[in-house]
Formats: sequence, C-alpha cells, structure tokens
Amino acid sequence: MNTSRLNTEWIWAIIAVVAFIGMLYLLAPILTPFLIAGILAYICDPLADRLERLKFSRTLATLVVLMGVSLIFLFLALLLLPVVQNETAHFIGRLPDYLIWIQTRLAPMLHDNLGLTLPGVADLQNMAKNHMQGVGNAAGALLPTLKSGTLTALNILVNALLIPVALFYMLRDWDSFMLKLGELVPRRWHEQTLSIAREIDSILAQFLRGQILVMLIMAAFYATALWAVGLEYALPIGMLAGLLIFIPYVGATLGLGLASLAGLVQFNDIADLIPVWVVFGAGQAIESMGITPWLVGERIGLHPLAVIFALMAFGQIFGFFGILLALPISAALWVGLRHVKLTYQRSNLYRHPKV
Repeated sequence: MNTSRLNTEWIWAIIAVVAFIGMLYLLAPILTPFLIAGILAYICDPLADRLERLKFSRTLATLVVLMGVSLIFLFLALLLLPVVQNETAHFIGRLPDYLIWIQTRLAPMLHDNLGLTLPGVADLQNMAKNHMQGVGNAAGALLPTLKSGTLTALNILVNALLIPVALFYMLRDWDSFMLKLGELVPRRWHEQTLSIAREIDSILAQFLRGQILVMLIMAAFYATALWAVGLEYALPIGMLAGLLIFIPYVGATLGLGLASLAGLVQFNDIADLIPVWVVFGAGQAIESMGITPWLVGERIGLHPLAVIFALMAFGQIFGFFGILLALPISAALWVGLRHVKLTYQRSNLYRHPKV
C-alpha cells in the first residue's frame, strides 16, 4: 500500500514538472521582462535587506534601490548613446573606403585562396541603384512588414516599462515570497530541500553578482585598451567582447576576430595587428587568473562545454527567455546531481560489493 501511494506521488510530481515546463514554453514570449526583473530583484535583495537593518521600511528600501538602479541605467544610456551615434556616423562615412578595400584586398585574396568571386564596387553600386528604382513598386509590399516592425517596437517599449514595475513588487515582497515558497515544500523533505536551496543560492549569488562585475570590468578594459592602441570601433568591439565573457571563450574569440578584421582594414598591415592581439592575450590572462577567481571563484562548477550547450539548448527551446534561464537552471541541476551522487555513494548498492 505504501509503495503504491509513493508511486502515485511520484507520478503526480512528474506530471506537475512536465506541466510547469510546458507552461514556461508557452508563456516564454511574455515572461522575459518578469525574468529580468526577477534576476535584478535577486541581485538587489541583499542591498534592500541592508537598508532595512538601517531602519528603512521595506517599501522605502525598495524605492531607494530602484531609484539607484534606474540612475545607473540612465547614466549608461546617456554615456553610450552619443558614442554609438558617432561610431555609426563614422562607419557610414568610411563605407566607400571599406568597399574599395574589399575590392582591392579581400576579393583577390578570396579568389586566389578559395576560388570565390565577389562583386565589384561598380556592381554593388548598380545593385543598389536597381533596388532604389524598385522602391516605389515595393512600398505596398513593405506595409505589412512596417506594421509588424511597429508592433515589435511597441512590444519592446511595453516590456521596458514593465521591468521596473515588476522589479518594484518583486523586490518589495522578495523575503515573504521566499518564505511562502518554503512553506509549500512537504515536511519530510523540508530540511533537505532548504539545504539544497541554500547551496544553489550561494552558487548563484557568487556567479551572478560576481560575473556582472567581471563583464563590466572586462568591457571597460577591452574598450580602453583597444582605444589606446588606436583601433577604430574600439568601444563597440571592446564592450561586446567584455559583455560576452560569461560564455566561455566566445566573448574573447569573437572580439579578437572583429578587432583583427577592423584592424586589417584600418592598418593594411598584419604587423600592425600585434598590439591588438596583445590586448586580447592580456585580457584573457587578467580575466582567467585574476578578476574571475577573485570575484566569482569557481563559478557554478560547470565545464565550459556544458555552459555553451546549456545556453544553446535553452535558447533553442525558450528563445531569449531560455538564454536568461539557462545558467540558473544549470546551477540548480548541478547541485541536484551532486546530491544524487552523494546519496548513491552512501547507498548499499555502491558500498557493498556483494548483495
């Protein structure tokens, strides 16, 4: 009887998990702002708790933290938007030079080594002219696309406005929400579940709060160092390389490739790329041997390939929502598998060679 009841409980638990995953899959397009707000609330909760210990009410502490977060994002926007505009204008101004470089340097190299033939500058200009002549006829066909683009822009705006609202309520009620969530755990599993939850919380706190600092530091380092060696587009390339540093090897590799390509167009000599390569070599050494061990420690204990696979798999299933969810879920699974391993090693199946 007990065995039958236990099996029934496990069946219902599996059904609940499958239903929850299915619900996430169906609601993924609208859950992204709530997940972003949840991540920010998780990161900011210790600061709100500290303000509470200074005799702030929880609501006032939440408002202070929310105002601080808003000011940080506003400062970054005011700082970066003019730079992005200048870089875009500079790129458009240099576009004829890039077309000439493609025709005189890149096209012969691709033809000689790979047998590929690129269209000439005149061909590109003729293609653009032909497309411009057809703009009037295509205007009607573009209307549905413009409508879709307008709806997408409106959706982005609504999500951007929803994030601070969701962040306020999540941060204000974070502690009570966690307490009520713990009360839902069955009593016989309560202590073990709380122990696992604390371990997951410790790993996630170390990873999220530390990794964000690593990303910001490395973005500033790459942008400043590439600017110092005279590379054009140092800011966008450096920021991209730094902000993608949480994906093992991807940020540095992509940044190195883009910086090398930009440097090759700018300097016209491979020897002039050596300072650019030195910047990325030094960045990798500083990040892996200094900043990351200091701020993040051992991260979440996952192999780099496991991190890349988790990001790709969750992104494929849930889209951008899945990318945000990949590493927290992977950390939880890693902790769970560690406990399963310990349980197995304590069992008679593992400890006794003979039954």
